[in-house]
Amino acid sequence: MAYGEPIRRTNYRARRGRPTPRAGTRLLGALVALILVAAPFAAARHLLSGAGGAGEAPAGQGRVLRATGGAGESAHARWPAQGQAALVVGDGRPAASPGQEPAPIASLAKVMTAYLTLERHPLGAGDEGFALTVSAAQARAVAAEADEGQSVVPVTAGERLSERQLLEARLIPSGNNVARMLAARVAGSEADFVEAMNEAAAALGMDATTYTDPSGFDPGTVSTAADQLRVFRQAMRFAAFRQIVSMGSVTLPVAGTLANFNPLLGAGFAGKTGSDSAAGGCLAFFTRVAAGGRPATAIGVVMGQGEGSDTAALLDAAGEAAERLVGGRTISGRPSGKPAKEMG
Repeated sequence: MAYGEPIRRTNYRARRGRPTPRAGTRLLGALVALILVAAPFAAARHLLSGAGGAGEAPAGQGRVLRATGGAGESAHARWPAQGQAALVVGDGRPAASPGQEPAPIASLAKVMTAYLTLERHPLGAGDEGFALTVSAAQARAVAAEADEGQSVVPVTAGERLSERQLLEARLIPSGNNVARMLAARVAGSEADFVEAMNEAAAALGMDATTYTDPSGFDPGTVSTAADQLRVFRQAMRFAAFRQIVSMGSVTLPVAGTLANFNPLLGAGFAGKTGSDSAAGGCLAFFTRVAAGGRPATAIGVVMGQGEGSDTAALLDAAGEAAERLVGGRTISGRPSGKPAKEMG
């Protein structure tokens, strides 16, 4: 399947009366021109839907998609053999693997929490944003959350964290407790924030998505790769988001220095990871690729990779799927931090 932005429709006022011969000639010419213009778009849609241009890959290698890249050349995406994926290259049309069904997304949910936070409280270059003081209850909850197997960031009562630090703690070491703290600060309560998450998802056309918590720990938070591509592209509108997910580590007042969980960051894939036994390995990423002999930004999402409950193994599986998705055409080096031109 493939999706794109809605086509803008223009209402034309029809002229009454009988057309003259010259008007009929102009009408015929316009129809011919319309057919000639529409044909390439129909062909592109045909390719992106996987019909005709997509064939079966060797066993265990997924399907191959040919989609138009930003430079007008053919971009090759190899869908993972399990789970689901979505991809857009440069200014091309987004495409998604077949058979997309809502599934748990683990910490990919934090992309939406970051998007909503930055929508309401944008951060300029060098800005720290609002400040939050950790309550005694929030500090006490960390031990219980860790015992549940959640990803947490150590905090102490009275500790003050800026908006930027909170985003870093949520996106880099993926602190579930920080996601809840930030949700309550931004919306007044966690429940109100989750309601806002679902409202934003509906506004973005994420029809297969339901958020039940701000961190993704609850397996009731489900989505598809195609839907997550939509919100990830929206989050990438913010320079602060792109910068933070490109960081290898963050140093916080109490927690100290914490590393990014992304196994492909050093290979130039910046983004947000997610993994647990319900969701498998997940990765929303952007990376620089060669499209038509020129550099472009590929933005993709892979979900449901690997098996079991070992976090490192699940994330490695997600990383391997992400590399296959862009066909090994990545340009080595650090992520550019620049999104594709069109992020709608």
